[in-house]
Amino acid sequence: MKKYFVLDTNVLLHNADSIKSFKDNIVVLPMTVIEELDMFKSRNDELGRNARHVIRDLDRLREKGRLSDGVEMENGGILRIFTECKDVKNPGLDLKVADNRILAVAYTFFERGEKVIFVSKDINARLKADVLGIDVMDFEKQKINFDELFTGQRQLDVPGELIDEFFENGELSGEDLELIPNEFVLLRDEVDPKHSALARARGKTKLVRLESHRDSAWHIRSRSKEQRMALELLLDPKVQVVTLVGQAGTGKTLLALAAALQEVLINKRYEKILVSRPIIPMGNDLGYMPGDKDEKLAHWMQPIFDNLTFIMSGGRKKDQKDEATVRQMVDDLLKDHIVEMEALTYIRGRSIPEQYVVVDEAQNLTPHEVKTIISRAGEGTKMVLTGDPYQIDNPYLDSSSNGLTYTVERLKGLEIHGHVTLTKSVRSPLAAVAADYL
Repeated sequence: MKKYFVLDTNVLLHNADSIKSFKDNIVVLPMTVIEELDMFKSRNDELGRNARHVIRDLDRLREKGRLSDGVEMENGGILRIFTECKDVKNPGLDLKVADNRILAVAYTFFERGEKVIFVSKDINARLKADVLGIDVMDFEKQKINFDELFTGQRQLDVPGELIDEFFENGELSGEDLELIPNEFVLLRDEVDPKHSALARARGKTKLVRLESHRDSAWHIRSRSKEQRMALELLLDPKVQVVTLVGQAGTGKTLLALAAALQEVLINKRYEKILVSRPIIPMGNDLGYMPGDKDEKLAHWMQPIFDNLTFIMSGGRKKDQKDEATVRQMVDDLLKDHIVEMEALTYIRGRSIPEQYVVVDEAQNLTPHEVKTIISRAGEGTKMVLTGDPYQIDNPYLDSSSNGLTYTVERLKGLEIHGHVTLTKSVRSPLAAVAADYL
């Protein structure tokens, strides 16, 4: 018995290929979904692009037959657009509301005795469908198990002589290690836990010591074991993609920017630094703010300016004269185009060679958006994605479906990728309390 998957508009906007994900079954798009796609199609963002992508796919399917009757797709499934006419069963919903009209279509098939599943990214819509007795599901094609997210590190209890051998030779090999490339391993003595060594996986069977010159970047020294791991990856040009996950105050953005300045200005490995973050407005959208693009971006990039100011001051307290000097140093970085701020909206279509790219707040991006960003990397470019999966402002993403955690799991095991989950807050005792208790 074929299943009827009734898709909410937000599923199509989240993943433009979602209609192809239910092979050998029937995908139903209520006419209201088509109308909502039409409202989004003119937008110059990811939602607009996904809307246009879906509309083009539907237009190609239209050439095969009448969509209202159902058209077979390449995966063996059938795509059908359902018009909400008089025979739609209304379970007592206010049909002036678009979501309710979509639910009414699902309820109509349910009343006919069909096996119906309502698919939506909207929790409230799923709740209403469940109350009506309809099976519901989130769109989980690009979901991962956040509780089992790769942390980038592990601990091994080993005989003390192995640790001595590691210190003496600078490496340790073994076919039974089953390592993940660029994973960090804390070797701890089985007898004396204080006798330990921090190592990094090279390949799947070898551990090597961390490079001593990577324990600091631009006068910023690591303040925890996890930060030391992060700097090891951030300053290694062979690791082209770095993901840093951690709660507020763990130093993700600070370390990424400090390493970027070190690599660009001191080590001369990259031409410039490109910093970006998703714009999730709280109130009016970016376009309604006064000023040109740079003036508008300044509001959203203030956390980046704060970190740059702290880094350029060397992390020390400043008097009024020093503060003016530091501000001038930051302004010079921007004026000389050593540091460039860019909205993610303008990254699509670009080719970015020889740059150190930092994407902050990446937990607010979809997997497809992260793929779009990383695919912009040209020859000699390094990508760093930072974020806190516990603080997501995008209403249709969560800790398991956002682009940051999805990237961590999908790239795990590749030689060019490294990851660290930071857990210790180093910003201040107050910030640590907020992260732990609020």
